Formats: sequence, structure tokens, C-alpha cells
Amino acid sequence: MTRSENRSDTPRYRQLAALYEQAIASGSLQPGMRMPSVRELCQRHQVSLTTALQGLRHLEAQGCVEARERVGYFVRAPGSASLPRAREPEVCEPLPSDPRVFAGINERISLFLEKARLAGPLPLDLGSAMPAPSLFDATALNRLAHSLLREQPDILVYGPSAPTTHPEFQQAMARHALGFGLSLAPSDISATLGNSEGVNLALDAVAEPGDVIAVESPTFFGILQAIEVRGLRALEIPSSPHTGMSLEALELAARNEPRLKGVVVVPHLQMPQGSVMPDAHKQRLVALCVEYGLALVEDDIYREFVETSHPLRPVKAWDRPGDAGQVIYCASLSKSFAPGLRQGWMSAGRWQARVQMLKFASTRNMQTWSQLLAARSVNSPGYERHLRRLRAQLRLQREQSARAVARYFPQGTRLSLPPGGLSLWLELPVGISSTRLYDQALQCGIRIAPGPMFSNTGRYEHFLRLSCGMPFTPQVEEGYRTLGELMAQQLGQGRGVTCLSRLLYPGLPEAV
Repeated sequence: MTRSENRSDTPRYRQLAALYEQAIASGSLQPGMRMPSVRELCQRHQVSLTTALQGLRHLEAQGCVEARERVGYFVRAPGSASLPRAREPEVCEPLPSDPRVFAGINERISLFLEKARLAGPLPLDLGSAMPAPSLFDATALNRLAHSLLREQPDILVYGPSAPTTHPEFQQAMARHALGFGLSLAPSDISATLGNSEGVNLALDAVAEPGDVIAVESPTFFGILQAIEVRGLRALEIPSSPHTGMSLEALELAARNEPRLKGVVVVPHLQMPQGSVMPDAHKQRLVALCVEYGLALVEDDIYREFVETSHPLRPVKAWDRPGDAGQVIYCASLSKSFAPGLRQGWMSAGRWQARVQMLKFASTRNMQTWSQLLAARSVNSPGYERHLRRLRAQLRLQREQSARAVARYFPQGTRLSLPPGGLSLWLELPVGISSTRLYDQALQCGIRIAPGPMFSNTGRYEHFLRLSCGMPFTPQVEEGYRTLGELMAQQLGQGRGVTCLSRLLYPGLPEAV
């Protein structure tokens, strides 16, 4: 305890808080550890309930601990070391519409994936944007599944008369949507095989080969793959790492590109940049699409990961009834509830009938099992408690990852910490190739996601996406240190690199 905090005129709660501040600063209490309860503090330090509670609240105000509802207080990771903020895009107009540019993403992604496959099982995967299995409540899900089997023992038996989407699922999703400002009729909701099928069905419904679809740049490579495999062209619109797609550039594209038929956006925690689109931008985006007759496909898979005091409204909330449904809304519970179920849903607006026809033609009936599991979970108190725990743990992991970037990566690395989500998007110093880094990292037992996976323009060679979905273990930190050494080597500032694989498998070479 500091001399100033030990003075007799210092309030007792401040003296108590200072004691634990020192313990956290010295490392005696590690990030993520649970703090003593109020009653434990009272017994341990002979203070009143009021003093103990004031001490914890002071620690929370200082950023040392965080409160988790009905669980208690936990040691919070200190703020990430200062890194330059991610820059806004240098251009404010669509990237060149050269047909030779808007092809080849499937081949490129396949090449990256094949390299990882040939490398065999890797000790560390920093490339996938998925929460760790430990972040899900498997016990509660199994209990619900057993209850459902007892109630409906024939639920897994195929029945040709089963509806494409179960009515109970439709009603549950309609109630769920009300919680974030979206009013939908149950009949407007269709179940999908994850979020990807929803986006694919939307593209099939609104465009035909040769048409152009506007996307954010950079964007999730799965969207680019879906566009390319359908014979469509992706027109990449510059996007801010803080507010999302440039609406000025989109309007310019709408005026000048006659075959532009639709727009695909990820408004909440855009992948890979992590931006959150402001409400004013959402409203203007819908108005632009209405004005130019463009279908607006909203991929809202990450909304529930945003850390906010109130639920964020989807873009579709500004889809006025008089416009006959300009927005096709696609969502999923794959990342937030149970990845193994692959349960998604969509509401296709004016294209609802066509989407249902396409869905039935491609996959016929949806399984009832996963729909009912989801329906009986999303509106329960347990689901919201799960989301709060999930967001809190992911925040800790992101902050720990950001500190590791600041500690180990070369000077000039840029990062804006997103307000939620599963990954970090980094701008690396000029001179570093993330494609080369990908190859080097594989040799060291580490998988990453290089920038060229997220665009066809060639603009993101010195960008990198890193996953924060797994707990930040010493092995993960060692992986960040190794990546930093590999980048220093590219810049001519480093020597040999001790690979993470060699730490686990001593027979491997010492350096790359």
C-alpha cells in the first residue's frame, strides 16, 4: 500500500482498493481471476458491507476489475498498450471494375487452405473466427436435447410432410427479433443451414450471371466466393474500419454501374475490420437502395457479440413497409449458440416467395431437431446470461491479444480494438507480406488469415486477421511472439526464429 493511501485520513474503502490494485499490478491477481466476494472482503479485512462494496466499485471505476451480473467481480486485463489507430480508406470511390480482377478468389482461398492441410495438425490456430468450445454451455444444451427427445421420441425420423421451417421456430425467432427492434411476422421467417445458406439464397434470388454485387472492401472471403461461383461480379466499395461501407462510393457505383443489382453488408462487427455502422448510416443505406432499386442483403451474424448498453437495431429496422421489403435479413445462431447445429434464419422481404422456392429446390425440408433446440433457447433467461458471459470472456481475450500485438509486433503496426467480436484486423508496416508470413507461420505450427483472403483487389497484402476466440494461454502468447519475430525477419531486423512447433515437438528445425 502506498504511503499516501495509508494515511489515517484516507477513506477505508480506498485503502482496501489500493491493497488489491497493488496485488493486480504485481501479478498476484491475474486477469480473469475472480475477486473475493463482498462478504469475504468483510471477513478478511474486518470492514463493513458498505466499505467492501465501495472498494470493489472503486476498483471497477479504475478499470482494475469488472462486474459480471449474478457472478461477482473479476480481475480485468489492463488497457492495451497504445497502438496507432486504423486508418480510413485512401479512396472514396468504387475500386476499378475490371472483370479480370473480380475472379480467382476461390482458387486463392483453396490454395491457402491446401497449404494448411498439407502442414498437418497445427499446435495453434489463429486463423479461424470461432469461439472456443469451452465458451459454450454444452451441459445445458445436452439437457435440453434430452428433454426434447423424451417429449418427441420420433423427432429424428424423416417425414415428407414436415414444413420447410417449423412454426415453433418461426414464432420464436419473431419474438427474438422484437428484442432488437425488428418486427417480423412468423410467416416471413425461413430456417437456413447456417448464415452462409441465407446469403447464398439471397444472391440467387436477386441476381443472375453477369450482374454486379457491391460488397465492403475488405470483406469476408466466403461472400466473395459465393459471388464468384454464381458467375456474378463483386464490386468492392471502400469501407471505414470504424463506420463501415462508404455510402458516397456506393452511390457513385449505383449511378455508373448499370448491372449493379444488390449490396451485401455486415453492419455489426464487419468481418474482418470489426466496424459497427452508425444508425444514421443504416438509414441512409436503405434509402439509397430504395432510390436505385438495389436489393440490400444484410449479413447480421455478429450483432449479438457487440458490447453495448442497448441492443443494436439491424439495417432492416429501417426497411419501410411501403418499400415492399428492400432488405433481405440473414442471421445465424452458429457462432453465438451452438456451432455444431448450423442453425440460421432469414427474412427475405419482397423476395420471400422466391427464396422459399429456391430453398425447397435445393435442400427440401429442414431438420426439426435443430430448429426446436434453437426455438426453446433464444428467448430463455439462460440464453442472455450465456451471451453476457461470452462477451465478457471474448473482451478479455481481445484485450490480451491486443497487448501481445503491441508487445511483440514491429513498430508501425496499426489496430483499432473493435467493440466486440472474435478477431483483430491489423495493418502491418510497409514491407511485410502477410502471404509470406502465412507460409512462414505454417512452418512454425501457426495458422493465420492473411489480408489477400479478404479482397480481390490486391490492396491488403500487408494486412492480417488474427483470431481471439480461444483463451489467451502461454502457448497463444508464444505464438504472437513468434509472429513478431517472423515479421522482424522480413524487415531485416531479426535473426533466427524459434518456432512454436519446436517447443512442442523438439525434433523440428530451430529457425525459419
